[in-house]
Amino acid sequence: MSDPILPPFTAETACEKVQRAEDAWNTKDPEIVALAYSEGSHWRNRDEFFQGRDAIRAFLYRKWRKELHYRLMKELWAFDGNRISVRFEYEWQDADSGRWYRTHGNEHWEFNDQGLMTRRDMSANDVSISSAERRIGMQGQP
Repeated sequence: MSDPILPPFTAETACEKVQRAEDAWNTKDPEIVALAYSEGSHWRNRDEFFQGRDAIRAFLYRKWRKELHYRLMKELWAFDGNRISVRFEYEWQDADSGRWYRTHGNEHWEFNDQGLMTRRDMSANDVSISSAERRIGMQGQP
């Protein structure tokens, strides 16, 4: 495991933190992703509010059973001290309908002194797209 990136963030370390988050989420492995969050991390994901690594893992397992072929890109938007804001897009295929979507959104993150995320606030919108309109991570994807 690589060295943790600790606050206060610089432009360079904030960008690296965002890239590591993108890389972890693109594994689609809840066990890997959950390690970036504190045991008591508070989440708001759209209209869901929950707390703790166990709840984060459960959410992610449920998410990736529904959102097939998930592929994400994140971009640093702003940072200050122990906070980072990002914009993101991801594409996925709905497991039930087979339809493709692109999700656009923003996240606000807050970190503890050990570099673990203690708060994640996410807002997003889904846009239905055709398979031909996909543009994120097309290599090796159906």
